[in-house]
Amino acid sequence: MFQKQPIMRRVLYALSPLFLFSIYQYGPRVLLLTAVVFAAGILTEYIIEKTRNKKVSEAVLVTCGIYVLALPATVPLWTAVVGIVFAVAIAKGIYGGFGRNIFNPAIAGRMFIWISFPSIMMTRWAEPGGFGAGMAEAMSADAVSAATPMGMLAEGELPALTDLFLGFHASSMGEASVLLILLAGVYLLVTKTANWRLMLSTILSAAGFTALMYYTGITTTLVPQYALMSGSLMYVTVFMVTDPVSAPKNSNSQFVYGVIIGLVTVLVRTFADFPEGTSFGLLVGNTFASLLDEIFNGLKRRAKEKASNATAQA
Repeated sequence: MFQKQPIMRRVLYALSPLFLFSIYQYGPRVLLLTAVVFAAGILTEYIIEKTRNKKVSEAVLVTCGIYVLALPATVPLWTAVVGIVFAVAIAKGIYGGFGRNIFNPAIAGRMFIWISFPSIMMTRWAEPGGFGAGMAEAMSADAVSAATPMGMLAEGELPALTDLFLGFHASSMGEASVLLILLAGVYLLVTKTANWRLMLSTILSAAGFTALMYYTGITTTLVPQYALMSGSLMYVTVFMVTDPVSAPKNSNSQFVYGVIIGLVTVLVRTFADFPEGTSFGLLVGNTFASLLDEIFNGLKRRAKEKASNATAQA
C-alpha cells in the first residue's frame, strides 16, 4: 500500500520520543488526535493518488506526525481534520504529489487552521503533566487557559529556563521539550536524514536578529535566550525547515534560505500581533527556495564558463 521511503521512516523514529512525552503531558487525547489525523491524512492521499495509479507515500505519515504534534492538545477533532486534509490535498496533492510541492505541507496545514480559526487555536492551552490530568478542565467551556512561554514573554514574565529546556510548560503537543528536539536533530544529522546548513543558518539568524533588536532597545523584542527556547522555533527548524522537498538544494541557497526564515520569524514575533512567527518564516522561505537555487546555480554556471573561456584563451 505504501511507497517505501527509508528517509521518511527515520523522521518518524525521530518524532517518536516527542509523541511519548506529549502523551505524558496530555494523556489519551494525544492518541485520539493522532489516530484521527493519520486516518484523514492517509485517506486523503489515497484518494488523490488512486486517480494517478500511484501508491500512498510514507511521506504522508511524516506530514501527519509533524502536523499533529504542532497542534494544541485541546484542538477540536474536526479542526485537526480540516488542517490535515488541506495539507495533503492542497499544499501537496494539487502540485502533483510527493516531490513536487512548493510548500511544506505540515506547516501549510497548521497555518491554514491557525488563521481560519484563531479563537480555537490561540485561546485554550492545557496545563501539562500527569498523563493529561489537566485536560478535562482545559476542555470545559469556562476553562482558564494555561500560560504558554510566548504568552508569558509577551507580558514581560520570564519562565524558568529549565522548564523551557525540559518541556514542562503549556505548548503545542510536540514543541515543548527543547532537549528532545535537539536529540532528534542530532539523530537526523548523524543518519544524514537532515541538512546541517538548514538547521544552523535558521537558528543562528534567528538568534542574531533577536539579539540585535533586543540590545538596540526595541522593547517589543523577546529576550534572546528565552526566545530561542520558546514557541515552535526549535521544532520547526529541526523537522520542517529541513524538509528536502520544499527546501533549496544548492548549499549556498540553503544558508540564505535559513537566514530568510530566521529574519521573518523574528520580525513577525517582534512587530506583528501574532505571538509566533515560525510558520510565516518557513512559508516565505519556501516561496523563495526555487529562486535561490536558480540564482546560485546560475552564478556557478557563469563562473565555470568564465573559467573555461579563460583557459581556452590561455
